[in-house]
Amino acid sequence: MTSLLDSLRQYTTVVADTGDFEAMRALRPTDATTNPSLILKAVQLDAYKPLLQQTVRAHRGAPVPELTDRLLVAFGQEILRIVPGRVSTEVDARLSFDTRATIERARGLIALYEAAGVPRERVLIKIASTWEGIQAARVLQQEGVHCNLTLLFALPQAVACAQAGVQLISPFVGRIYDWYKKAAGAQWVEAEHAGAQDPGVQSVARIYRYYKQFGIKTEVMGASFRNSGQILALAGCDLLTISPELLAELAGMQGSVTPALPPPQDADQPMERMPADEVSFRMLMNEDAMASEKLSEGIRAFVADGRRLDALLAPL
Repeated sequence: MTSLLDSLRQYTTVVADTGDFEAMRALRPTDATTNPSLILKAVQLDAYKPLLQQTVRAHRGAPVPELTDRLLVAFGQEILRIVPGRVSTEVDARLSFDTRATIERARGLIALYEAAGVPRERVLIKIASTWEGIQAARVLQQEGVHCNLTLLFALPQAVACAQAGVQLISPFVGRIYDWYKKAAGAQWVEAEHAGAQDPGVQSVARIYRYYKQFGIKTEVMGASFRNSGQILALAGCDLLTISPELLAELAGMQGSVTPALPPPQDADQPMERMPADEVSFRMLMNEDAMASEKLSEGIRAFVADGRRLDALLAPL
């Protein structure tokens, strides 16, 4: 009988959310995504320390930001030897509010990939979905650099990304779920917020419907899952990036998956177009406590892990 993972592949592109090469080989995703936290976790494992050491030896004396980017690209190259599709490589989160610096750092990452013989079509540059990050992505997309806008928690971010011509967005299911569960406290009833009723699932489904209703080409990749139920509730989404643990869980379960996201013409009510100018973006984000808080929190966490990665590289 077919596993849930293989059944899911019929409707959704499965992406591995990890820096673990062996997990990718075992679970056969189409694409892979990385971030500072995942790379930091990987380079502290014995299996991946040689990659870190080789990168430093080959570029001894280079500034730490350059070493970091070279390490990210080294991981990306190894990943692309395993997956048939694309790898997402993240710009330093410390640049999340600096459009120009984000553009320059992204160009540098693409240059490193191309120098290694990797075509830019196989790379997605990950950038935080701040207003400044989205504007950087607008410029990069015009240059043929495909972008993955991450730390995305609300429709206004998705609309601004679409208006900028972004290749792909990564709305975070699990972190939205976490916020609402924490806010509800003792009033939270898990059974009432499972599956299609999960607030993270509902957010991604809304973005997906909006994009499909208005013929937007930007790909939607659900991310940051806490359980397999969230994944199955988004079957049919363009892509889903999933941790090795949840990929293995789905691979070990037998059954068939039914697409959960309805075609846009089946929606009960058509959605109205949302403005995508800067003032509207900032006001709508400010009014959404969950989105504004989780965006700030996510940037802080990635910055902290970026600094920890710097600290590992600096003494070598």
